Amino acid sequence: MKNFLQQPFHLVTISPWPICTSLNLFFLMISMTKLFNTNEKLTLIISLISTIFCSYQWWRDTTRESSFQGFHSNYVIQGMKLGMILFIISEIFFFISFFWAYFHMFLAPSIEIGQLWPPSKMKYMMLNPYNLPLLNTIILISSGMFLSMAHYSIIMKKMKNSNFLMMMTILFGILFTFIQNFEYKNAMFSIFSSNYGTTFFMMTGFHGIHVLIGTIFIIISYQRLILNQFSNTHHIGFEASAWYWHFVDVVWLLLFLMVYWMPY
Repeated sequence: MKNFLQQPFHLVTISPWPICTSLNLFFLMISMTKLFNTNEKLTLIISLISTIFCSYQWWRDTTRESSFQGFHSNYVIQGMKLGMILFIISEIFFFISFFWAYFHMFLAPSIEIGQLWPPSKMKYMMLNPYNLPLLNTIILISSGMFLSMAHYSIIMKKMKNSNFLMMMTILFGILFTFIQNFEYKNAMFSIFSSNYGTTFFMMTGFHGIHVLIGTIFIIISYQRLILNQFSNTHHIGFEASAWYWHFVDVVWLLLFLMVYWMPY
């Protein structure tokens, strides 16, 4: 007689998507470096599309394991929540490194730039924080508010309200990205314009990438909500996207205060 080991965990099958996504992220970083040095955009676009494709396939398989095969027990969900929390913590340390570099130059500017921050020539090129940056702040905070209301609607079984609120969150996220792109194109300085320009574009640029990732994450959750794959008690995918989006909100508030407003 065979003995079966009773355990609540999901032993995943072999999947090509983790390694494919990792490789595409690696090539995405290389193509970004190439863009900075040679203004070559084609490799960046190809890497970005490949990363989105592999991520979508990975999400699809995870959705099938959860909604159709029933592998996501309470223990598995707890593990996913812990994994998402640890991932966000790693992202926090990622941005801490940029803020560290920024404040190293902000609090103790070197003699090469006249011991001024921002450098004297940059003072007249800086973006007015009360124009587009303030508008983007309102848009991003509003999107986080809509997402929180959508979460409450799911818990209260008001799925139609949640559909509308998630759609508004997605639209606001896309609008934020377009405004950020417009701001970049019309800025009077570039990533090569002193150490202020470098830190400005690195910090806001990486935040913009996180906004794009968060928007895609919410679009996937929105698609699953339309397909009735969420219930008022089982919606871990939505919760993970909401946590990530609120993290992006907090980072933007810090960027607005420290990079846009304080030097101005």
